[in-house]
Amino acid sequence: MSDERFRHFSIRIEESIGWLEFNRPPVNAFDWEMMREAPLALHTLIDDPTVRVIVIASALEKHFNSGADLKVFREVRGPRMREWVGICHGQLVPLLRGSPKPLLAAIHGVAVGGGLEITWHCDVRFASEDARIGQPEINIAYLPPIGATQTLARLIGRNRALRFLYDGDLLSAREACEIGLVDHVVPGVRLREEVRAYARKLSQKPANALAAIRRCVTEGGALPFHDGLQIEFEEAVRLSESPNFEEGIAAFLEKRPPHWRQTS
Repeated sequence: MSDERFRHFSIRIEESIGWLEFNRPPVNAFDWEMMREAPLALHTLIDDPTVRVIVIASALEKHFNSGADLKVFREVRGPRMREWVGICHGQLVPLLRGSPKPLLAAIHGVAVGGGLEITWHCDVRFASEDARIGQPEINIAYLPPIGATQTLARLIGRNRALRFLYDGDLLSAREACEIGLVDHVVPGVRLREEVRAYARKLSQKPANALAAIRRCVTEGGALPFHDGLQIEFEEAVRLSESPNFEEGIAAFLEKRPPHWRQTS
């Protein structure tokens, strides 16, 4: 699938897997055009009824993403910074957090800055053994503005998040895995194969249950416990009224594979 609206993202759909790939050579650095395209490209896959799982990846061989293009970013001040961060917080982060479809990340090569930040909102992160991962914004007296300060604290805990952001160092894939930044480390030649296999597995699950679980964990997990329980209550009741719930129980009792209605 080719979408002429996007110069800096490649969109491909394989079976029911939507691949959203950074594609701005030489290093996938965000300029204004790429930043504005990001939420639109993601929205395209979220809205596509044929897509069950979305993978964030890179079309370049050696670079996942290098964050903001500093030649552009040096001119971003005051109202322009409000616009830049406004796209991040007002458009991109809500789409990432609110997606009803599972989000996976396939990380390889150099992965820093904004592109890496996007993966913190993903559900499962796969990294190749050659990946080098970091948030070096501290080194330009800045911070990562696509929600990293919030997602990392929830992902790896306050102290580890602060150390990672304070240091601004690049970690190997293994080091990143040890502290919970990535979930699986695989040889580079097998990265896409491993991500594809897991995406296919998820694509066979009932879409409405996946969406409900993702909302409970992502939205509910950021709330006080009682408020999170309320979201779980709502989703549990809603799922009990769906044809998939009836089909799941029937298939189990009849000892046969279920036939899901793949709607979220």
